[in-house]
Amino acid sequence: MRTIVIGSRQSALALTQTGQVIAQLEAICEREGLPFRFEIKKIVTRGDRILDVTLSKVGGKGLFVKEIEQAMLDGEIDMAVHSMKDVPSMRQPGLIIGAIPKRVDPRDCLISRGGLGLDELPEGAKVGTSSLRRSAQLKACRPDLDIQWIRGNIDSRIRKLETEGFDAILLAAAGLIRMGWEDRISRYLPIEISLPAVGQGALAIECRSADEELLQLLSLYNDLDTHLAVRAERGFLARLNGGCQIPIGAYAIIKERTGDRAEIELTGLVGDPETGDVLKRTITGSDPDQLGYDLADRLIAEGAEEMLAKVREE
Repeated sequence: MRTIVIGSRQSALALTQTGQVIAQLEAICEREGLPFRFEIKKIVTRGDRILDVTLSKVGGKGLFVKEIEQAMLDGEIDMAVHSMKDVPSMRQPGLIIGAIPKRVDPRDCLISRGGLGLDELPEGAKVGTSSLRRSAQLKACRPDLDIQWIRGNIDSRIRKLETEGFDAILLAAAGLIRMGWEDRISRYLPIEISLPAVGQGALAIECRSADEELLQLLSLYNDLDTHLAVRAERGFLARLNGGCQIPIGAYAIIKERTGDRAEIELTGLVGDPETGDVLKRTITGSDPDQLGYDLADRLIAEGAEEMLAKVREE
């Protein structure tokens, strides 16, 4: 029996979602009679060590995966479970995303004092987020709010709501759902108000591209609808040469699917977190990669590159 070593960050969320993936893979192995067992190896990433500055100033969320990917390339681990929104659009040679399991709720959510909704927060309320994407959309919706950066794991951010004088914080709902903390959510933000990050709510199961045995197992774990939707979103991100450190959002839904072919509706956004200016469009198509590129080209024609260049300079 082969032991599959899975690299994971040491945060409670990372370990929880890795444990959930292991349970689902074990169920597949039992059903299919496959000879695998799994163990976790904890890895501290640079993104976990640097907590006193915003991600946009130290290289973005790719900092959460680099050490884990190197451990895979060095043979110390066999696979990793990433939050898809943390995975850069450019892939490491020798590594592959072997599966994208079924997505959970992709929306952003608000945790606030007194359970207030976004429209109920008082004028000038202090709202915490680590995301320029969320900042831009929040500024567009509520320009009166005092938006401040906040870093740390989701449990430490929730504590800062009380200890650092925030009136509310914005988080991805998926992490709270995976932790079983849905009761802490004050409001889910509609997609129309806060377009999610690329891949938000989805996981990326990464392994070495030459590990055919593991890839066969992961093919049984892949969810095709989620896979196609995320490919379209990541195509949009790649065409804009973007990452989580700049204000880009995208969300795709499968309108209809027959076999491997689907009609995909993709919405993409580029924003300015200082002014709240937002470029946002929706298109449909059947080729996920081309759909992402085409939508990006539309926004580029409307001034997205100039908006992103301004943010990168800052």
